[in-house]
Amino acid sequence: ADGYYEYTTNECVYSTSDYSDMVYLQSYSFNKDVFLQFNSTVGKYVGLTELGVMNAERFNKDPALLQQRKAEVDRFCRHNAQVLDSAVRDKA
Repeated sequence: ADGYYEYTTNECVYSTSDYSDMVYLQSYSFNKDVFLQFNSTVGKYVGLTELGVMNAERFNKDPALLQQRKAEVDRFCRHNAQVLDSAVRDKA
């Protein structure tokens, strides 16, 4: 179909049962190409294209936004991992 396709994904990546290696990733894509990403390990936005670099510079100047994104590891990732992991373990 004609037109543009823009979307954001939020991912929680981990491999240990105690979640000590958990990373929160927020990626911004346009027409299937990621142009901007926040990585909780890096602690800031990283631009992958010219548009992404421009937005990363703007977002990284906002300490409240960066603090909120860093907190997503606990608020979003660990919380949901604990709920979902226990549901899976209870079914086994």
